[in-house]
Amino acid sequence: MEKILSGLRIFLLALTLAIAVWISAVTSTDPDEVRPFPNPVPLEVVGMESGLINLEKLPETVEVTLRAPSSVWQALLASPGSVRAILDLTRLSEGVHTVKVRVQVSQGPARVVSVSPAMLTITLESLLSQQMAVEAAISGQPAIGYQAGTILIDPAQVMISGPRSLVRRVARLKIDVNLSGARETIDRVLPVQAFDEKGQSVNGISILPSSVHISIPVQQMGGYRDAVVKVVVKGQVASGYHLSGISVFPPIVTLYSENPQLIQSIPAVIETEPLDLNGLKESLTTRLNLLLPTGISVIGEQSVLVQVNIAALESSLTLTGQPIEIIGPGPGLTVTILPPTVDIILSGPIPLLNTLRPRQDLRVVLDLSNLAPGTYQISPQVEVLLDGLKVESVLPSTLQVVIANAATPTP
Repeated sequence: MEKILSGLRIFLLALTLAIAVWISAVTSTDPDEVRPFPNPVPLEVVGMESGLINLEKLPETVEVTLRAPSSVWQALLASPGSVRAILDLTRLSEGVHTVKVRVQVSQGPARVVSVSPAMLTITLESLLSQQMAVEAAISGQPAIGYQAGTILIDPAQVMISGPRSLVRRVARLKIDVNLSGARETIDRVLPVQAFDEKGQSVNGISILPSSVHISIPVQQMGGYRDAVVKVVVKGQVASGYHLSGISVFPPIVTLYSENPQLIQSIPAVIETEPLDLNGLKESLTTRLNLLLPTGISVIGEQSVLVQVNIAALESSLTLTGQPIEIIGPGPGLTVTILPPTVDIILSGPIPLLNTLRPRQDLRVVLDLSNLAPGTYQISPQVEVLLDGLKVESVLPSTLQVVIANAATPTP
């Protein structure tokens, strides 16, 4: 018996030594490495009871550090989703809880060294849904002479859902409606906003539908009528100029009469006193009185602002045989230009073209600085000294330039 026990002890010792030798051999060829997992691991929330919601903001990812052999690290990095971070909320009820982040590794052997964050605090609360009526907060007034009717909201009630504490905070559901200056029926889709008793906005809840359709009829009252303003002009602008536009502000005015039949019988156009354009060369801004029929008055200003835009007529002008001004070349060189002159076509306002002095107000420049002897094709540069004129073309656009050494005089 003693021999059997002695043999068993020797066998176990040999087996232990063999395992140790095997582990040493394996670890020497495939050593363990401790390092952070290179990619943040998405946090998965599982097991939350239906009818509950978490009020705390959770991180989207966690940082995980693992210990694993080099070969296992290669397999982990080659397999998407090989490391998972799970926050298990199974069987948790309403209230505040601190939950451990659990890490699962699909390849082994591997051991989790650390997780950051390792614990997370959550607050679970019951979901609540309820119907609430939508109210309209109306601001502003329709245009003078107009009145607004009863607002129609569709749907009149919406469903709000969210954490019980937030839903119970909601005291009003409101839409903002601005009537300022309205002259016709208001037909819009507006967002619904939630507020508490103190008028503070309540966020973190769902409103379905999030927008409602509103309609408010806006009609003109008896005795009032809108009329288009027509500017009456006389005379002609100066020769060489044209009238490019007339603007009037406001373009529409509201008329009033104590006799509703009278206000409806007049044309929906009100003329101004005549605007004299005779000899005008510049734009101008002025005020003109409105010519009102007897028994009719205008709401607000009795005159309108008129802007008159005057512009010069444009044309073109061809200048032939313009001389060329040469810059350079260096000393000891001669220059031959073919052709020796150019034709220039200009465009611009006729009055400006009429005042142009070609020799004084125009330069045709050929810059030959730093050019060595040879034959060149060069485009001249045209400088117009009068603002408002534009060079349309230079004929020819390219000149042949021959630069040569000057002949040495014979002694």
